[in-house]
Amino acid sequence: MTRFHHYTSALLLSTGLGLFAGQFAAAADQASAAAPAAGAASDPAQSALLSRGHYLATAADCAACHTTQHGQPYAGGLPIVSPVGTIYASNITPSAKGGIGAYTEQQFAAALRKGVRRDGANLYPAMPYTSYAQFTDTDVHALYTYFMQGVAAVDKPAPTTALPFPMNIRASMMGWNLLFLDGKPFKNDPSQTLEWNRGKYLVLGAAHCSACHTARGFLMNEEGGKALAGGQVGAWFAPNITPDPVAGIGSWSKQDLVSYLRDGKLRGKAQAAGSMGEAVEHSFQHLTDADLNAMATYVRSIPAVSQPGAAGAASRFGHGDASAGVIALDALRGARPVASVDAGGALLFQANCASCHAAHAEGSKDGYFPSLYHNSVTGGDNANNLIATIVYGVKRTVGKSEAFMPGFGSGPNDLNPLSDAQVATLATYMMTAYGQGLAQPVTAAQVAQVRAGGPGGNLLTLARAGIAGGVVVVVLLLLWWLRRRRAVVRI
Repeated sequence: MTRFHHYTSALLLSTGLGLFAGQFAAAADQASAAAPAAGAASDPAQSALLSRGHYLATAADCAACHTTQHGQPYAGGLPIVSPVGTIYASNITPSAKGGIGAYTEQQFAAALRKGVRRDGANLYPAMPYTSYAQFTDTDVHALYTYFMQGVAAVDKPAPTTALPFPMNIRASMMGWNLLFLDGKPFKNDPSQTLEWNRGKYLVLGAAHCSACHTARGFLMNEEGGKALAGGQVGAWFAPNITPDPVAGIGSWSKQDLVSYLRDGKLRGKAQAAGSMGEAVEHSFQHLTDADLNAMATYVRSIPAVSQPGAAGAASRFGHGDASAGVIALDALRGARPVASVDAGGALLFQANCASCHAAHAEGSKDGYFPSLYHNSVTGGDNANNLIATIVYGVKRTVGKSEAFMPGFGSGPNDLNPLSDAQVATLATYMMTAYGQGLAQPVTAAQVAQVRAGGPGGNLLTLARAGIAGGVVVVVLLLLWWLRRRRAVVRI
């Protein structure tokens, strides 16, 4: 129930993990999101079930896709841009008219774990049912109870998804599911600890971390052997989170990872933005320490995946130094208009970034404005997240603290929109001055692609080519059959 991409959760292992029952009760008490909005039961057992379902929905970050900005909770309508077109998130309130109010629990489970709607039509895997297939029956029941009794009904249906041909043929997803859907609920590994098993359940299930952090093949399937090793998700790149010390987060301690999930930042290393920022804001910060520790335990145990050609390279968290007299900074202010197309990267940085991140990019003393060296966004070899940060900005709220950076794209809140060429110049300067540099400068075309929502895929073209090829084969076979028939008639 989150974007094609996105995030983490905390669920109760029901089979063989009875010790988690007490842990779940504490989790439900500690979750900071609002109590179930409608139909709160006076019966203690029913009330506990509603709280449990609410915690699971928060952990799974269902609201990230099914609630629009300033919209009613879970009423759907959020446009999700995918490589094959725009998919609108559905209304999952208990409205029989606009939502899922007519769903039985069995039909709800089929949608959640198999991607099949009540009418038998297939869902698109923008809804990460391949991950939600991990849900146990007990947790499906809790979620169903919450969405039917703890959520206010909204009668307005979400916009209809209308993908271009042939992706509008939902039946094609049956073949995709045969290839890529493992519909087996989670079972704990008796050779591992309870914490490890819980972490695996969270990371692979409701959190659906692999939906963003695993690269996808041309059929939009998660590539085997590259689990959590990084993948492009729209305009943002979800980085490698395996324990590799160079390409991944092997240099992080367990507490580092827990802190990042809870706070959305790790000073001197990384900050959450885009979909990850949303996951921290709406999901991770509301999880218990026990759940976050379990997730960190599991993630730190998975096989490390290195990046080709990275042998001997430094970690993306350790690159860069403060600038030191690269240019006469004082002479730059006001020297040329910011909108000048030929403005250099240093000028653009001083005019647009230095007032917050400081003249030498060292950030503010309290860390609110992060340093731009020893920073993963400039320390890696992929400039997409830096471009996306410049274009879209950063906005996340954790507790009562808001992290905010205005975008410099063309949004309604952007203070000083920059052209694609200017963003390319600025990003190239920052990656070179404060990071490990780039093999090739950032281009205006790269920026335009990020501004448009990220790279498209070849799946639509391949599907159409495949259908066209099939039609040609059928026509040729028909012509061959007619020719043979005529020859037989002549004889």
